[in-house]
Amino acid sequence: MNIGIVCYPTFGGSGVVATELGNALAQRGCKVHFITYNQPVRLNVLDPNIYYHEVNVHDYPLFEYQPYELALSSKMVDTVINEKLDLLHVHYAIPHAYAAFMARQILKDKGIEIPVVTTLHGTDITLVGKNPSYKPAVEFSINHSSAITTVSESLKAETYQYFDCGHREIDVIPNFIDLSLYEGDKQCARATLAAENQKIITHISNFRPVKRIEDVIRVFHGIWKKMPAKLILVGDGPERDKAIQQARDLGLGRDVIYLGKTTEVERILCMSDLFLLLSETESFGLAALEAMAAKVPVISSNAGGIPEVNIHNKTGFLSAVGDTESMINNAVELLSNTEKHKQFKINARLQAELFDIEQILPMYVAVYERVMAK
Repeated sequence: MNIGIVCYPTFGGSGVVATELGNALAQRGCKVHFITYNQPVRLNVLDPNIYYHEVNVHDYPLFEYQPYELALSSKMVDTVINEKLDLLHVHYAIPHAYAAFMARQILKDKGIEIPVVTTLHGTDITLVGKNPSYKPAVEFSINHSSAITTVSESLKAETYQYFDCGHREIDVIPNFIDLSLYEGDKQCARATLAAENQKIITHISNFRPVKRIEDVIRVFHGIWKKMPAKLILVGDGPERDKAIQQARDLGLGRDVIYLGKTTEVERILCMSDLFLLLSETESFGLAALEAMAAKVPVISSNAGGIPEVNIHNKTGFLSAVGDTESMINNAVELLSNTEKHKQFKINARLQAELFDIEQILPMYVAVYERVMAK
């Protein structure tokens, strides 16, 4: 197959999933063309089956906001024609599925039919999609895609709830993990981050308000008061400075370490005893899955698709959004019980194996083959 992938080239979940999917397809002999404004951060650009097509948006004084969707549609048309693509797989409804529809219309005028698979990742439905300014465009994009996939049953239900697309079949294809990244010697030198008697608690996110970083600090503070512990914060975003100040105000001092954006996620998780994901909304919970692949139990909220990943009282614990007392109690109980913690580590890894890329990739291939056969 000759596949075009359109995504955000960022550290965010949708961009990572799209890039890893493309890398996996390329390793299996498909030609994969990434169409976006920057080279994706995890792209195996030296793979002989990987191609990158940059979308250039020219700065015209006439426009207050530069028309990225127009430039993207034009680049899709150019790539489909010149690279003879079999299909386009776009991640995120807005602007990617919307731009793909315009590209399809242009290509039809040239006698070219190209199927479009749209994957909904979450905020394109739960945040952007609900905005009255964008809802008609999101709904239109969903209904005019050749196939729709969502990353969880929860997101599928929300899509049907908020948009008039009841006649459309939606395939649930969960996010995945490359388990090979979490095997072998990862140099788990815990001493570089914490003392021997300290538990290491980790949180990884884009530090947006929806991640409830204040709750993360509050829960860690509750753990810290019960036992020696350190909190490792990974990522960046608008709530970062507030979180760091909150930690200082609570007297946590050097027991909160902020590492920012890093490519050493696997090594950090290898050192971790517990992972916190306390989001207000979460379509899937990819960060939790990455932790579980590294045998790290998860303390999480029960928002969105998280319960489909983190199994209560087996791989970790679920609590209602904002119920920090419950989260603290669950964390302390687990960290205080060596045998239970050991069993939860094993359970977490076994659960993560259900989301191995080798299990998920054939599901995408089946969708591709279905739309290409129509």
